[in-house]
Amino acid sequence: TASAATASSDPTVKLWNVSDGKELKSFDGHTDWVFSVRFSPDGKTLASASRDKTVKLWNVSDGEELTSLDGHQNTVWSVVFSPDGETIATASADQTVKVWNRKGKQLQTFYGHDDGVVSLSFSPDGQTIASSDSSARVIIWNLDNIRHPDQLQSLACDWLQDYLKHNTNVNKGERRWCR
Repeated sequence: TASAATASSDPTVKLWNVSDGKELKSFDGHTDWVFSVRFSPDGKTLASASRDKTVKLWNVSDGEELTSLDGHQNTVWSVVFSPDGETIATASADQTVKVWNRKGKQLQTFYGHDDGVVSLSFSPDGQTIASSDSSARVIIWNLDNIRHPDQLQSLACDWLQDYLKHNTNVNKGERRWCR
């Protein structure tokens, strides 16, 4: 059965049957608005990012909370899985990008944004993360070399929109980078 997940201000995550629109499951555990939800590549885990400064990982089949990713100092706006599903990246209003393993261990923190980080995406090979902040600045992080990230200013939006338009591996949610 095809399903879709939604984030909510109530603050739950809901799983819906796409065919008939009926609610299949509600995931309760956040204490404030949920802004982003993302399925793992295998579809067995759901991640949710919240204004309560956490990301929760959920077992899709039984609705149980697997772990909570705690470490951000402000709202977590976005969460993504790496293509292999083993790594998770989070974007926060605290101006950081954090990288975690599936067990909830924080692996890296990337500093460099001057505004809240609102969106991010892994490259298809999982070695690079692109993050965007609320001032339309995009930083490309190489997971092997965090000291010298590449940066794109808002003038790069035309190139980025073209890239996103033609790269089928990028989710539609990341297309909001350029306004």
